[in-house]
Amino acid sequence: MQIDAHHHFWNPARGDYGWMPEDNDILCRSYGPADMAPHLAAAGIDHTVLVQAAPSLEESEYLLGIADSTPHVCAVTGWIDFENSNQLSQLERLAGHPKFKAVRPMIQDIPDDDWMLRDDIQWAFEAISSLGLRFEALGMPRHIDNFLTVFKRYPDMKVVIDHCMKPQIAEHSQAGFESWADGMARLADETAAFCKFSALITEAGSDWTVEDLCPYVDHVIGAFGADRVMWGSDWPVCRLAGEYMEWRDAALELTAGLSDADRAAIYGQTASRFYDLGL
Repeated sequence: MQIDAHHHFWNPARGDYGWMPEDNDILCRSYGPADMAPHLAAAGIDHTVLVQAAPSLEESEYLLGIADSTPHVCAVTGWIDFENSNQLSQLERLAGHPKFKAVRPMIQDIPDDDWMLRDDIQWAFEAISSLGLRFEALGMPRHIDNFLTVFKRYPDMKVVIDHCMKPQIAEHSQAGFESWADGMARLADETAAFCKFSALITEAGSDWTVEDLCPYVDHVIGAFGADRVMWGSDWPVCRLAGEYMEWRDAALELTAGLSDADRAAIYGQTASRFYDLGL
């Protein structure tokens, strides 16, 4: 069983992808199941997790519609407005869909690094926990301390850290690496969070090498353990730095020294267990 635990589908004509540069030919185009199918076949992927890319309820509905008609999509991570507690009813409704599994605010794009600590958004963390959903932490190394506070505040909330917290690989420095590594080790040791092994080539830039990624991957797997790490393509965003199979092959090379059991966890079993897929 092979699972891609993180990818996107989108249609820029929908008009709610404010982060997407209109002059970027790779990103600013429609992507759907037919575009991804050859990559899944080449990589031997059986199931996928479809993740939101726009801060709107409408996009969550759009993704659930795709999931309904796309057998390989076994889970959807959507979005709600944490700043509007009246959306609790919307979250309850979304949670009733069998493929709606998680919620992801786009924290990396929010100017206030302390946003997640605000009193007026705590209802959302409480609701995610009580509804048996999951929280996807999309942030950067500067957010680690605040994420640690939130994860400890809600110990029953199931959490996965997206993209290894986006370490600054392209601007690698020993001090920067050590700060990120220390923070990730604290998240691994002091909370029950999981981590997505994804998007590292994008953070490394177009001239990345496997050697550039190695210390980051080794640290994440060493800190969290294979039973809390899941591989994701971050397709089509990964295309900014490499095609689907380039990243897949790099990931397989980076994990070649692990046991069969650990690789089985990272490339399928961890995601199945975390998202409660029953696979």
